[in-house]
Amino acid sequence: MNASLSIKEASEWASGFTGKNVTPSNISYLIQYGRIRKIGENGSTQVSLTELKNYYDSYNNSREVYFKEYLGEDLNWALSFEQYKEAETTKHIHRLHPYKGKFIPQLVEYFLDNHTDHFKKEIYFKKGDIILDPFAGSGTALAQACELGIHAVGVDISAFNALISNCKIAKYNIADIQAEARRITKALKIFLSDSHVVEFEDKLLQALNEFNSKYFPVPEYKYRLVQGEINEKEYGAKKEKEFLAVYNDLVNRYGIKLRQEKCDNFLDKWYSQHIRDEIDFVFGEIKKVKNINTKNIISIILSRTIRSCRATTHADLATLVEPVTTAYYCAKHGKICKPLFSILKWWETYTKDTINRLIQFDRLRTPTFQHCLTGDSRIIDIFEEIKKQNGDFGSLLERQKIKGIFSSPPYVGLIDYHEQHAYAYDLFGFERKDELEIGALFKGKTKEARESYIKGISDVLNNCKRFLAENYDIFLVANDKYNMYPTIAEKAGMRIINQFRRPVLNRTEKDKTAYSETVFHLKER
Repeated sequence: MNASLSIKEASEWASGFTGKNVTPSNISYLIQYGRIRKIGENGSTQVSLTELKNYYDSYNNSREVYFKEYLGEDLNWALSFEQYKEAETTKHIHRLHPYKGKFIPQLVEYFLDNHTDHFKKEIYFKKGDIILDPFAGSGTALAQACELGIHAVGVDISAFNALISNCKIAKYNIADIQAEARRITKALKIFLSDSHVVEFEDKLLQALNEFNSKYFPVPEYKYRLVQGEINEKEYGAKKEKEFLAVYNDLVNRYGIKLRQEKCDNFLDKWYSQHIRDEIDFVFGEIKKVKNINTKNIISIILSRTIRSCRATTHADLATLVEPVTTAYYCAKHGKICKPLFSILKWWETYTKDTINRLIQFDRLRTPTFQHCLTGDSRIIDIFEEIKKQNGDFGSLLERQKIKGIFSSPPYVGLIDYHEQHAYAYDLFGFERKDELEIGALFKGKTKEARESYIKGISDVLNNCKRFLAENYDIFLVANDKYNMYPTIAEKAGMRIINQFRRPVLNRTEKDKTAYSETVFHLKER
């Protein structure tokens, strides 16, 4: 099996071998990141069939075996949804804004839709039903309910989470969004014309391209790394130091301000002065928008943009370590990378992407009600609060009541749900309610923290029961490492009637450890 295949032939072979849609871009990615070797020059690039088969053998067969050896044979591999590519698990509005800890839409759809299989033996919800997500997060359950013709209420303690959720399911005047986005982009470009940032970045990119082409050629460098021919740590540090002289010369020549003078909050610490000035300018322009839905979605575009413009390395974007203000060796991309000095590129990219995603979702949505409330699910009066937002939805809730819950509660001591969007809280002036988070990171995972968690989740269920119809179904997605959910169910006057254990694949780029979560099915005791 020493045959060579073109990129197109390799994608066709891999698609047949794996039973998935492997695109030419997927094959190019494997070459670029050194997973397989390139044969031939540009225009006639080929790969070895033997190397390709060895890669997919090791990737596909070993993963399921490894997970089941590590986590147990009762793992339901079908619920891994491994057949879906990232573009499908982040389809349309599900990628309007980054959010740690969200579940994929396919998992929600599996339990909400009207299919049955040998794992899901009955239909729990039908069109016209109402579901509740008392830990709404970024609104995945609400969006999928809208697709399936199901009404939905969300509740979240975080004002910013509620904004993301409501922006996902709102109806928009697309032409108005486009017009306002064009106006703001034009104003930003005029604002930038008065500075030297654009010229500086052009010169810096030119220097970087020349340096990286010479010392980190693609894909040869990555392939040699994979083969162990280069000590990445030593080589990367050496070349980083060499380029630093070029970088510092350009910074001094164009008078670039790498830091802000003050460091009182997140926006002060994690952004260069130039980017901070642009953020404040664009936010000022957004305040001029009259249509509230347009203003909200453009605010989300800005939030998504500034998240990508923090002064950090590409590898540390999701877990900030220390601000980075110089060029650096990037292990993620295998070359010298730079911090950002303007939001313009990401602002334009995310504006276009957001509008496209809203258009895609608008073709799928159904004429149903969805709304996310900002509040504490332990005490909130859902019917009264919905009435304030939408009288028709409120009346439907009182007549019909809520058929059930589909939610992923926070894990104990794992994620700081307010801090992950600290930049947005600073910019928009939302009130933070960190102390009301159930399972908050700062509380840790001690026995006391776990007892507090049990009380918090059971209090939520007891409060929500007031609004549920008879014979309700509750599905809670959790990794119950400390076996807390049997106690939670008991304290809520419920019983766990079924458990679906599923592998969670590709949680982060750095963490490939076998990991699972359980979908607990609860009913009235």
